[in-house]
Amino acid sequence: MVKHIVVWKLRDEAHGNDRQTNANLIKEKLLALRGRIPGMVALEVGFDVSRSSISGDVVLYSEFIDMKALAEYQVHPEHEALKPFIAGATTERRLVDYQV
Repeated sequence: MVKHIVVWKLRDEAHGNDRQTNANLIKEKLLALRGRIPGMVALEVGFDVSRSSISGDVVLYSEFIDMKALAEYQVHPEHEALKPFIAGATTERRLVDYQV
């Protein structure tokens, strides 16, 4: 099992939207991947509630059956289609992948 965690800091404004609208759109777009990516067994998206100066704004938590499934997810056309929107809405991205 591989756990894939990504945390993003969002721009105050991007794509003609405010931060919260983009957070909602990112969540909606990522959740739409559920059941569509072979080897993905879990996917959650959440928003930071601490509002601290060191916290991110949006977090993705997902699980894959193995490293091969994670690698295939990275280049899956439906995942690739989301990347430009997310990149344009964010200022920072942090990632952790680990095996359990």
